[in-house]
Amino acid sequence: MLDGYGVWRGHPIERRLGAGSSPHYQVHVVDDQDDFRIAVNVKSQERPSEVEYLIDDHFTHPVTDFLSSLAPGFKRLQPGPTGGGIDFIRGNLFDRTQMRPLPLNVPGDDNDLNDKIDHFIQRAMANEDSVLYAFGQRWGPEPKKDQYFGFKPGNGIHDIHMNQGNSEHFKKDDGVWQDGALFLHFPAQQQWVAIFLKFQSQTWHTDDVTGHQIGDIPVEDPGSHGAVRIIAALVNSVQSPEVETVTLMNTSPRVISLERWHLADKMKQRQSLNGNLGAGETTIVRVQAPMQLSNKGGIITLLDESDLKVDGVSYTKTQADQPGWTIIF
Repeated sequence: MLDGYGVWRGHPIERRLGAGSSPHYQVHVVDDQDDFRIAVNVKSQERPSEVEYLIDDHFTHPVTDFLSSLAPGFKRLQPGPTGGGIDFIRGNLFDRTQMRPLPLNVPGDDNDLNDKIDHFIQRAMANEDSVLYAFGQRWGPEPKKDQYFGFKPGNGIHDIHMNQGNSEHFKKDDGVWQDGALFLHFPAQQQWVAIFLKFQSQTWHTDDVTGHQIGDIPVEDPGSHGAVRIIAALVNSVQSPEVETVTLMNTSPRVISLERWHLADKMKQRQSLNGNLGAGETTIVRVQAPMQLSNKGGIITLLDESDLKVDGVSYTKTQADQPGWTIIF
């Protein structure tokens, strides 16, 4: 588990591209009181060395409401679904099948990981109103100058990547609700940009307590994983008492058994499923206690009979503010 996990809010003013034997994309950031450095891994120490990435330049998720409430500076976070931390697996932040490995440096423009990150950091540097949020592990303050940007005392945050499902060598860093990422907010454009990074040696199925690997199913697996999707939800019913629903669809050409499968909310409160879902069919599941779909934004996760994640979605408070309307994912 990481020691000193949290999120730092500030404004970027300088950057350096990742290079050398242990390359990190470096960002000099200032808040209302301190200078700090964000060190972003752009190459893995283990093979394959290319880091997987996903950049969502129109990011929507309940985490943005939490980020908007933060004051400038560092805030330490407690792991757990209510602690403010993020989790690539349990937080339903993005579609994992969209992650792609990319080298850190390739001749040409906008074709390597340095370029992809640099595009948005440079845009944020040029925009006085932009805000950068970095989730990861803090270091410092140190009684010496920063080795890249020269400010003193040295301060910073690293592990800006997935921090669970690690190989044996980095297993000690595993934990849940303690993943790293970058979020940029451009208020004038009402735009959020999210940057997610993962090492190819990390797996997508981890223990709910330790974050250790519990086996992995490849993204391209043709079985049930990814075949059944959460395609819609009614989270704010006009009926009293409320009748909330989740709509599932089997996108595969075969019948899939839902016996011993579950739906779960952010707090891991579950609802059992049963029966079969035919090829191309949909089913509407009525949500029952203890599972709850909050009108303040939330997440919905689909788990199979082995408690492995099959699919997951999120919705914001704004989306839930329309009574009677079904949210489409």
